Amino acid sequence: MGTFREATALTVRGDGEFGAVLDAQWSVGTRLHGGYLLAVLGRAACESAAGAGHPHVSAVSGSFIEPPEPGEAVARVETLRVGRSVAQVRAALVQQGRTRVEAHITLGLLDDSGPWWSAHEPVALPPEQDCLLVPVDPPGAGFSVPLMAVVEERIDPDHLAFAFGSPSMRGLVATWQRLADGSDWDPLSLLVALDPVPPVSFDLGLSGWVPTIQLSAYIRRLPAPGPIRVRLTATDVGGDRMDEVAHVWDDKGRLVAQATQLAAVRLPA
Repeated sequence: MGTFREATALTVRGDGEFGAVLDAQWSVGTRLHGGYLLAVLGRAACESAAGAGHPHVSAVSGSFIEPPEPGEAVARVETLRVGRSVAQVRAALVQQGRTRVEAHITLGLLDDSGPWWSAHEPVALPPEQDCLLVPVDPPGAGFSVPLMAVVEERIDPDHLAFAFGSPSMRGLVATWQRLADGSDWDPLSLLVALDPVPPVSFDLGLSGWVPTIQLSAYIRRLPAPGPIRVRLTATDVGGDRMDEVAHVWDDKGRLVAQATQLAAVRLPA
């Protein structure tokens, strides 16, 4: 098992271009995980000239154009603007001459101060040890989830009815998460947590692949060491599309990140 930092490591090629080796372990089934791909682009943005005084990703809007394959790829970063408090860049993940993922990324300087005001309390979860550790080969899934070897995810037992053929139809899945390599969460790795598996469609009785079309994420502050709580919900499903809304709280109970994504989903006839 490699570390998150190793899996997102880059080599500088110059003129805003970086070499990357996309790690197959950060996959769901045979597809590389969307949050992981955005983290690779986020690292390229942070290591570009624009990141010199703005070391943290604070917002990402990513479009998933074609699924890349594990192996060599190129991350290209174009600086759009560098100001006193934020820098804005456009980043693209290119493989075999084709753009696979593109993102607009806002960089800034985050700290660990708490919110001045917040409407969201941490999702209520049983203790970590009382929640189910998601295996690499979930029973009945029909495919493996290599991501679960590098992210320790524990699901609230109350949100597991879908695994027994009786989805609750609440459109809700809540989990504890840790990085399996033992490292603490940071603004880049939180992008992985903001694209959780299983998709919330499972709790709506919709099985099958749920590819991300677009994902927008905000990183609010530096997370405290320790596990994070993740709540994934859906707002509306129709037209073979579904939204997923993720909120993440750190071990101090502070909201540290949030995201909304549009995903494709197969609906019953």
